[in-house]
Amino acid sequence: MTEAYPQIDPTTFDLIIVGTGLPESLIAAAASAAGKSVLHLDPNPFYGSHFASLGPDELSAFLSSSSFPPSSSSGEDPATVSLTTRPLYSNVEISSLAPETLEEHARKFNLDVAGPRVLFCADRAIDAILKWSTNHYLEFKAIDANFICVENGKLMRVPDSRSAIFKDKNLSLIEKNQLMKFLKIVQRHLDPDEDASSKVSQEDLESPFAEFLAKIKLPPKIKSFPNSPGALIYPSYGQGELPQAFCRRAAVKRCLYVLRMPVVALLIDEENGQYRGIRLASGQDLFSPKLILDPSFVFPSQAGSSPEEPVHVFSEKAVEAKVARGICITRSSLKPDISNLLVVYPPRSLYPEQDITVRVLQLGSTSAICPPGMFVLYLSALCNDATQGKKLLNTAISAIEVSQISERNAGVKNEDAEVEPPFIIWKAIFIQELSAGKYGSICSTPSPDGNLNYHDLVDAAEKLFHATYPDEAFFPETASPENADEDNCPEDDGPLEEA
Repeated sequence: MTEAYPQIDPTTFDLIIVGTGLPESLIAAAASAAGKSVLHLDPNPFYGSHFASLGPDELSAFLSSSSFPPSSSSGEDPATVSLTTRPLYSNVEISSLAPETLEEHARKFNLDVAGPRVLFCADRAIDAILKWSTNHYLEFKAIDANFICVENGKLMRVPDSRSAIFKDKNLSLIEKNQLMKFLKIVQRHLDPDEDASSKVSQEDLESPFAEFLAKIKLPPKIKSFPNSPGALIYPSYGQGELPQAFCRRAAVKRCLYVLRMPVVALLIDEENGQYRGIRLASGQDLFSPKLILDPSFVFPSQAGSSPEEPVHVFSEKAVEAKVARGICITRSSLKPDISNLLVVYPPRSLYPEQDITVRVLQLGSTSAICPPGMFVLYLSALCNDATQGKKLLNTAISAIEVSQISERNAGVKNEDAEVEPPFIIWKAIFIQELSAGKYGSICSTPSPDGNLNYHDLVDAAEKLFHATYPDEAFFPETASPENADEDNCPEDDGPLEEA
């Protein structure tokens, strides 16, 4: 019913953005800081879109239905083009093995749609957070340990300090010295005061990383360690807090937010066939010279094209595959006394034909994403199709369950063993499509990628912003929120509310 939707005033903006995922929120904050009038819409009742953190029921509903029907209001009007969405998720399988337990604590879960994902302490996402002072809206927890699956399904802890390297019993003395030599090479390269002759050569920087490791003669065991530029951290309350933080900063600069507002049609200039505005489900028409859509929207060719060729902010090769994602709620940690950890299953560690790495991120209640005594596992792997993706994740989950049973029964005689409740109490597995962001007369942002970090997503958002506003700075230095103009700024405490 159209009367349920509020009327938006004003009706003309410099930029309209649909979807509150991380790339869209970054662009909204940057455009607002540049003095542009921005309207930021989302058809969902929550912030974050495909980067949201939701409860089990909300997540199930979001994965199962992500399309909004076209409006009948466009009718045969030649000045409009119906705007529809396509589902990014398929082959969704959700099972609850302890529904009573889950229902009792349902409101205490914040499950990431696009997990597993963490931030490196030295990456572009952190730079953006600090430059724009969104760290005032965020808290982070450290990932306590990293593990890698080695022979016979054993999880070996990856040493993360000088002392840990020399205490590690899985490496020989020669291997420890080789690893320390490699770390010193990296340290010298990152030190701005070091002479250029002591840094990694340009030729080596441009060569494949595997070739560089072979050149410096690291043993195979060390080469398989997960590579990261620093310690890993995770936002408290889920990764959905990241887009909310940038939405807060955009709101400080008078970006207008409206949730639960579907966009059903594009307004087209009848003379030149170019985009001129949008039509909402309420029937209201809004106008802007620029429009950015989240990746679930079908890119309408009928809306005309830019004189320039569309710019792909991700390479076509990067989106040929799909991402298999899994979420498990468990009764105990994979490793005693460790709440937050990352596990990597390299190729052939799960089965001989495995040629793709599977990542598993475990988070506990210290990250405020689940109740005490429970843990959440996020799994992901790139795949060519659903069959391959589900095999990768199901095999990893089975390996985890077997290891838990083995640890639980270690030293217990069969006659003394008690019937234990299931280790996994809730599980979701689904396949996510990958899509490249595009710039043209209408822009679209990329879907969540298959990476563990946010580097490419921040880079894609910056490319889209500069393509839209080439003369403006992306995230200039700003004053802290305490000194900023707080007009139209949502409250700092608790989740972001609709403005």
